[in-house]
Amino acid sequence: MDSYDEKAGTGGTQDADPARSGGNLGPLRPGSDCGPTSSADADADADAADVGTPVRPRGRAGMAGLSFRSQIVAALALALVGVTALVHLGMVFLHVSPSNTVSKEHAAAVDAWINPEFEQNWKLFAPNPLQQNVAVQARAQIRTGSGQWRVTEWIDFTARDAEEIRGSLLPSHTAQNQLRRGWDFYTGWHNDKNESLGMRGDLSERYVRRIVLERMSALDMGGAVHRVQVRSRTTWVKPPPWSKEKVTAAPAYRVLPWWTVTPADLTKVAAEAGVTK
Repeated sequence: MDSYDEKAGTGGTQDADPARSGGNLGPLRPGSDCGPTSSADADADADAADVGTPVRPRGRAGMAGLSFRSQIVAALALALVGVTALVHLGMVFLHVSPSNTVSKEHAAAVDAWINPEFEQNWKLFAPNPLQQNVAVQARAQIRTGSGQWRVTEWIDFTARDAEEIRGSLLPSHTAQNQLRRGWDFYTGWHNDKNESLGMRGDLSERYVRRIVLERMSALDMGGAVHRVQVRSRTTWVKPPPWSKEKVTAAPAYRVLPWWTVTPADLTKVAAEAGVTK
């Protein structure tokens, strides 16, 4: 009993006494029962003890680091960029989308925004099926070898191009697009009264005349060509059986005035063929 009480009075067994076990555990941390104190713990304790030293706040990145006035300016700039981007996307959408009520009502504003810097040469939901067949035809006023003046019949150059394309494995780009694009060029720069809408109006006229005269140079016109006249014949494509759309079967014509042929209207092919001689 005495030995047991003696051990209990000394705080337990001998192994519980660090001095008796011979271990060197180092200085104890304040408020800690046991364990060594590392350098990191010592630094933390020193920082905790130094309560009077102010703590420097960490730097804030982005707009949060700007002053209040700078934040307002930056927010307004971002809002302006966002609104401009939305307006631009809306204008482009109206420009490339199929014709609708909104695009027709604001056509002038859309064209002023898009052209010429943001011009688009494609259409949304393309290809857009054609609903009309447009044929370009021409006739000429000629002077025969006997000195008589005569006007030829209308020559359907679109039908001739179609015959050349039909059945051909490699149709030429000229037969497919030259006459069609030339006519589109002319109608795009002239109103319904055939009045020019700008500086490219005269250029489109000369382009159509050169195409027609070059095509005539490959034919026997029966004399020297002095004047030419061009027209378009438009017919509606018959709607499908399930459609309730009503179209007229009568063709529509757009007849251009007579053009007097000048040397500038002759291509190299037409000049060599002697179409005006």
